[in-house]
Amino acid sequence: MSVKKGTGIGVLKDVKDYWHIRSESYSKQNIAELHSYKRRAWKEIILENAPKKDRLKILDVGTGPGFFAINLALEGHDVTAVDCTEQMIEKAKLNAAAYEADVDFFVANAHELPFENGKFDLVISRNVVWNLENPRSAFEEWDRILSDKGRVLYYDANWYLHLFDEDHAKEYTKCQMEADRLYPSECPSKTIGVHMEKIAYNLPLSKVQRPRWDVEALEECGMNVIKVDENIGDKVWEESEKLRYKATPMFMVCAGKA
Repeated sequence: MSVKKGTGIGVLKDVKDYWHIRSESYSKQNIAELHSYKRRAWKEIILENAPKKDRLKILDVGTGPGFFAINLALEGHDVTAVDCTEQMIEKAKLNAAAYEADVDFFVANAHELPFENGKFDLVISRNVVWNLENPRSAFEEWDRILSDKGRVLYYDANWYLHLFDEDHAKEYTKCQMEADRLYPSECPSKTIGVHMEKIAYNLPLSKVQRPRWDVEALEECGMNVIKVDENIGDKVWEESEKLRYKATPMFMVCAGKA
């Protein structure tokens, strides 16, 4: 709760710079996921909530090093992926080539996508919406490029609510300390954590209760919320992650055109 407030100027640049720095370590993390049970777990969770179609046209927004994009391309779907960070896209291309996954990669902002109306059957993202300067604008853009029976499907959490909510901060700190004690080899970098907290302080979704906010925002943007799962961590996280993120459970939101 002692994080120093920033000016709010250049938040998008700060986010891009942060993920540029994280590209190498995050790519290694994604590759490890592709080699683990998480590849199958995520594939099943996504496809069971996607439109029922043999070959989906999918857009992965904020693809990072390409975990979702590669996973779904290997299942035979037509996948396009974007990220606002050039370094992430370069990592994603290398990872896709290593897996012989056919994915079209672009550097693009989640708020302004270079695609025609109604192009995609499924728009997906993981741990992206919380980064956005104007998430409502992004929702409207995702709705624009969605086909009539298409769906938006994303996964996120209240990653930085502890900066604004004292009760949440106590539970968050307790979980972090316990995870550090039981899994010392998996302790995250404190320097990187503080860096991101300074950025998160100026992001609009750090201070709101989600996914309640998401449901209201999506409906206000003219979309129909189909399903919300407030805790999918048990399906995709290891025991150490379940403990560390117990106070910030990952949720899923699925929405379509109204």
